[in-house]
Amino acid sequence: FFFFVVMASTAFDKSSQTFVTPRQQAQFSPYMNNGGTCVAVAGDTFAVIAADTRVSNGYSICTRNQTKVIQLTPKTVLASSGMLADITTLHKVLKNRLEWYNHQHGKYPSTPAIAQLLSNTLYYKRFFPYYTFNVLGGVDEEGNGLCCSYDAIGSFEHVKYSSSGTGNQLIQPLLDNQLGWKNQRRPGAMGRGYDANDAVNLVKDCFSAATERDIYTGDSVVIMVIDAEGARTVMHQLKAD
Repeated sequence: FFFFVVMASTAFDKSSQTFVTPRQQAQFSPYMNNGGTCVAVAGDTFAVIAADTRVSNGYSICTRNQTKVIQLTPKTVLASSGMLADITTLHKVLKNRLEWYNHQHGKYPSTPAIAQLLSNTLYYKRFFPYYTFNVLGGVDEEGNGLCCSYDAIGSFEHVKYSSSGTGNQLIQPLLDNQLGWKNQRRPGAMGRGYDANDAVNLVKDCFSAATERDIYTGDSVVIMVIDAEGARTVMHQLKAD
């Protein structure tokens, strides 16, 4: 019996003709995905940015009231999903950079300039990236709405609509269908006009649909509408189960 216990917990080394204990390997990951979903929609003269408020760790809900949306300037808003600690750090870094710019120049950068600043900030951390997936939106100096979609290391593109996070695969096809009019029956359909209220209602429907299937999205959604007059916030309740 003693020999069986030794054989079960050790291995025989032929070179030294002895039993040795196998080396144990400790695994540690500095990253954690706390879930959440973000959506950005750009119109002709406005942009809508939204994110839910649930923060999860596995099958546990850490909080139901954590906003992932930050207003960087009066005309620019950022929404992030991923690891909450990195989201908080990224938002703080960007806010500090923009406040320093405002102190030095007496004004805030334009939304396209902030889009490039976010790209540079993420790329600077490419060897130990911020575990965040971002959508940025606002209006430019001419009052045109725009939004940008990012990966984790700063590659981005200007798009009319985008989503990120755990509910991305559920929401993006809906946006493609309702805003991009992709794969429509009518030949040559390339989209349709929509105003800010239409975009807000669509975003509400997107999150309501994602909440039915994604356990990491829920509770409520913070929707920010940005236009030439400024920004306003709309709260929408989601399922809490």
